[in-house]
Amino acid sequence: MPQLVILSGKGGTGKTSLTAALADLAWGDGPELVLVDADVDASNLDLVLNCQRVQQEVFQGRALAQIDPKLCSACGRCKEVCRFEAVIQDLTSFRIDSLACEGCAACLYECPENAIMMKPVNAGEWYISETDFGRLFHAHLYPAQENSGKLVAHIKRQALDFLEERAAGSWMLVDGPPGIGCPVISAISGADAVLAVTEPSLSGIHDLKRLLNTVDYFGVPSYVAVNKADIYPQGVQKIEALCRETGAVLLGKIPFDLDIPKSMAAGIPVTKFRPDGAAASSIKDLWINICQLKSSRNPRVQVLDYKIKID
Repeated sequence: MPQLVILSGKGGTGKTSLTAALADLAWGDGPELVLVDADVDASNLDLVLNCQRVQQEVFQGRALAQIDPKLCSACGRCKEVCRFEAVIQDLTSFRIDSLACEGCAACLYECPENAIMMKPVNAGEWYISETDFGRLFHAHLYPAQENSGKLVAHIKRQALDFLEERAAGSWMLVDGPPGIGCPVISAISGADAVLAVTEPSLSGIHDLKRLLNTVDYFGVPSYVAVNKADIYPQGVQKIEALCRETGAVLLGKIPFDLDIPKSMAAGIPVTKFRPDGAAASSIKDLWINICQLKSSRNPRVQVLDYKIKID
């Protein structure tokens, strides 16, 4: 299924606001749209899509070691093999420090008494919600839990399973996490194209370069949208030069517009809040460019039209 992933090298560039607006523009204009909020550490796409949650499930991440005191002979072998110093010796017994345990299971395999088991940990929750613009798959990772990349992969898999049952031509719009870490790599996996949302600031340009290099490593075509493009024209020129250097395609520029924070506060996409506003008009132009990618002769442009997948 065609997948467009919206990413940003840093937080606060307007990635989620843009995703919500694109969902509004895409809905009802072609095949079915499925939304994924892959920012599982700080999911907020549901705040602007009028969600009605229809399913909630627990996500189990890594498994941690646990010693059964009834079976443990206190031989100390588990403490000897633990590289993370997660095995704590009391007066006559041993126990596992869950904060230090990495779940490697070395103690499990070395225990002569079979007194150790691996217990899965509830690391978060994932949800399916109905919105005004299609079904939304999103999740929440519990504080201090790992495996955000696995949780991203899990909700994308759930969305793909749902899409496989739909009509041909259905597609996925993913609001990805910021940065370039594991959850971003997981969000990129299987993507047909990435739209990087940036801003003309020193940190924005620096992090955009890191993001484009990351996406290029995985061989996914990159496109760029500049938010707040009118506040620092020299920065936009640097972004244009970076796009030429990396082969990314600049698809649109969105001006600074107070309609965006106002629409977020109102809980609706900016394209619905004020359809003829400066930001909404620019996003509509950007959407037209996304839909026209199929006609590009750029050899990097391989894949994304919101109606069909182009070979």
